[in-house]
Amino acid sequence: MKIALAQINPTVAAFKENVQMITAAIKSAKAQGADLVVFPEMAIVGSPAKDLLENPGVILDNLKALEQVAEKTAGIAAIIGFADRNHTKRGKILYNAAAFIKDKKIESVHHKSLLSTYDVFDEARYFESDPVISIIEFMGRRIGLAIGEEFLKDAGPVNTLIGQGARLIINLAANPFSLEEYKGRLKTLSQRAALYNVDLVHVNQVGGNDELVYYGGSCVIDHWGRVIAQAKDFEEDLLVVDLKAPPKELRPGEVKPTESVYKALVLGLRDYARKCGFKTAIIGLSGGVDSAVVACITIEALGVKNVTGVSMPSQYSSKGSVEDAKKLTQILGIPLKVIPIQGLYEKYMETFREEFKGLPFGVAEENLQARIRGSILMSLSNKFGHLVVATGNKSELACGYCTLYGDLSGGFAAIADVPKTMVYDLVNYINHEREIIPRTIIEKVPSAELKPNQTDQDTLPPYPILDGILKAYVEEAKEPEEIVTLGYDESTVRRVIEMVDRNEYKRKQAPPALRITSKAFGSGRRMPIAQGYRY
Repeated sequence: MKIALAQINPTVAAFKENVQMITAAIKSAKAQGADLVVFPEMAIVGSPAKDLLENPGVILDNLKALEQVAEKTAGIAAIIGFADRNHTKRGKILYNAAAFIKDKKIESVHHKSLLSTYDVFDEARYFESDPVISIIEFMGRRIGLAIGEEFLKDAGPVNTLIGQGARLIINLAANPFSLEEYKGRLKTLSQRAALYNVDLVHVNQVGGNDELVYYGGSCVIDHWGRVIAQAKDFEEDLLVVDLKAPPKELRPGEVKPTESVYKALVLGLRDYARKCGFKTAIIGLSGGVDSAVVACITIEALGVKNVTGVSMPSQYSSKGSVEDAKKLTQILGIPLKVIPIQGLYEKYMETFREEFKGLPFGVAEENLQARIRGSILMSLSNKFGHLVVATGNKSELACGYCTLYGDLSGGFAAIADVPKTMVYDLVNYINHEREIIPRTIIEKVPSAELKPNQTDQDTLPPYPILDGILKAYVEEAKEPEEIVTLGYDESTVRRVIEMVDRNEYKRKQAPPALRITSKAFGSGRRMPIAQGYRY
């Protein structure tokens, strides 16, 4: 049996485009002699569809699209994920489903029994679990279907499928990228295949949809747990494997964490822009390392001709920062608009002269500069249709070291789930062949430059310490006492935790941000703003 693994990049509810993509893959698989082509989980409607699944028209169009796909399967079989109606009138009105189609006919439909309900997953909001588990008989083989994480669950349907005679499991997945999961994914799948003593065909979605990036990495693993075929990571791919004459065991390459994060960020930003209709982007370039990294990511995502940098110096901006922004854009080959804000700032201060009379310079005056810059970027976006890519990192967002309607302005945040220490790792990756981000930017002491001689460490702990505490508290949900036992000063731990908790309101108003860690702000970490719990 020849199986084609169709690793596609669907757009949520773009049924016409999705059907075209799916039928093109079917045609290609058939041309390569495949007997069966397998698509990812929810491939028809795209993932995550979120509350669009509560729209009856979306579900109807999804079912019509499935019928259109079925019409294209003459001479080949296909397995594809979609949203099916629950006709029992008990529980939720939908199932997360997979259809087995052969020669233009939907032979059987299989429903997900174990729903994912953690972190960014909220399947129980939309889908009903179906305890009925059945196999597919095709070309003399008994095939079991596992949808999503069912293959990885100890109490999952795989044992039932094996009991029904399945020795080949096909796993339709839509697994989003997070660095920790990505690093161990092949090992985990291999261990499960060996444990169950089954051959595994794992087909994962690829591409970005909102804050989630799907990494692909579809693969075939034999019952010994050996990887015998693997599709590309972070790219669409069609992989055809002959199970009667399988390839020799592959030696998967070493996972390179920083490279994988960079590729995920590029893919996520590219797809967000493309799927939302943006062709160009604009970035505020401060001369600092964060905006330099974001510029590099954006250029790779959208192309050098489609990116513009904007320098907005004030009286507090150092000469070095302005020159560094110019030097960076010259190396990158993008235009730089220089729009000084000192005049605007002075006019604002004149407006507030009576209101602020007798009061010392403080946060209000600092944030005013950031808000002027945010207004300039958004005005350029409105006039020319650019996507404003925000440049703040996770460390800043966590602690509220950012300004509402200022540096939090933007249509999309590229590195808002990237800790500051990882930003420097990305710099090293970007510069691994030649110096793209100038050394003067890398070595500069981080500063918002909103008052004389300001540095980030005036307000925040050193970033290696801060990021360690944030990882323990935000991503690992450790108590303060546990974090202290890791070697951190107790007063620093409690100060950081207080900053995180106090600034939830800012994160609720931040642009959507790409998720690359195991716990990102946004849909994966939903905290109340008005709450009284304190450590």
